[in-house]
Amino acid sequence: MPANLSPEYKAAEAAFRQAREPKERLEWLREMLRTIPKHKGTDHLQADIKRRIKDLSEEIEHERKGGARSGASHSVRPEGAAQIALIGPPNSGKSSLHARLTGSGAQAAEYPFTTQQAQAGMLPYEDIHIQLVDLPAVSPEHPLRWLADALRSADGCLLVTDLADPASPESIEALQSELKQRKVKLASNWPASGGGAQAQDDDPFALLLPALLVANKADQVADPDDELRAFLEIGSLAHPAFPVSAATGYRLGDIAPWLFSHLGIVRAYTKNPGKTADRSRPFTLRAGQTVEDVARLVHKDLAQSLKYARVWGKSGIQGQHVGREHAVADGDVIELHG
Repeated sequence: MPANLSPEYKAAEAAFRQAREPKERLEWLREMLRTIPKHKGTDHLQADIKRRIKDLSEEIEHERKGGARSGASHSVRPEGAAQIALIGPPNSGKSSLHARLTGSGAQAAEYPFTTQQAQAGMLPYEDIHIQLVDLPAVSPEHPLRWLADALRSADGCLLVTDLADPASPESIEALQSELKQRKVKLASNWPASGGGAQAQDDDPFALLLPALLVANKADQVADPDDELRAFLEIGSLAHPAFPVSAATGYRLGDIAPWLFSHLGIVRAYTKNPGKTADRSRPFTLRAGQTVEDVARLVHKDLAQSLKYARVWGKSGIQGQHVGREHAVADGDVIELHG
């Protein structure tokens, strides 16, 4: 029996796909349940929505009480210019990599499943920070029912593997199989617009997540580049990839600029009339976003009252008046007029 979903449901579903904050996702889940046509063709989807409402409500309540109940933290509120999840099989060195990149002091040990909950840290790049979230190891022996929900707020992921382990191709295959069961697929293509966790097919709970394969422990092999090429060939993997070493720091400096360029991050600096721009803390957007989006980041009321803006940028614009629909370029200085 066809679902015949209503326009109201489809609008709520689209909003849910874009939502990043748990409370906002819960609001749109409830709206999806309210507007979904009630017949046998939607019974399975209704049950899925109800289950996710229950899980997300419990997670929000747990967070509200400051973790008074026992249980792991399943998601991390997005902060910084973007959120990137670190996922990988056991003993791939995720936590060591996370600690080295962010200075978080994340726990690391030479035994599997050291990480038991999501741990966040900030990766600095020029005048912004990218949030890196270390998640528990993914494997059939350690299923994570909440994994898809934890990944929903991510803009992409670092797929961490052990370059020195001959069994790594099989471990990555097992990881991908486990993700598939959670309706998560890792993509090799990072859209120029910044992409991120996106719905896949007609299932609002399926995720297509851009992945950069980070082959860790490069210091333990003779030729990291040759080893990586062989690994990608054996595993039939098309993800962008490069070898690194959390132990020695080898090529760790390449990660932040790679993410910056492939996420489509745009930095905008604001100024008041007659004043110089505040370049200490840019507002961050994605390629294609507009002056109106900058105004909304400053204050939601300003987005509504915005009349025009003056823009100074690398494109040659030097103080010209633009409308709210003007696309912002990286490094633009914007003077908003309400």
